Amino acid sequence: MPDSIMYDYDAFVVLEPNQPEQFLSPEELLEKLKGVLAQQDNLPRDLQKFSTLDEQAQYLMEIACEFTISPGHYLQWYAVRLEK
Repeated sequence: MPDSIMYDYDAFVVLEPNQPEQFLSPEELLEKLKGVLAQQDNLPRDLQKFSTLDEQAQYLMEIACEFTISPGHYLQWYAVRLEK
């Protein structure tokens, strides 16, 4: 059984093409994901089952680590612990 510490995180490092990496809190990442999702016309099927933007963003943050916004433009995020 995996150690529960594997699921502890303090922040996320967020990567976008041609942008410096950003460190965001979970709340900041949720807001960023909601902004990206709000601009999408055709969401992936697994996100369509959720009725609110909050639920979609939360699901995406917890289940995935990348979202393709358009060809060649994507958003990647990775959970990080900032303390030893």
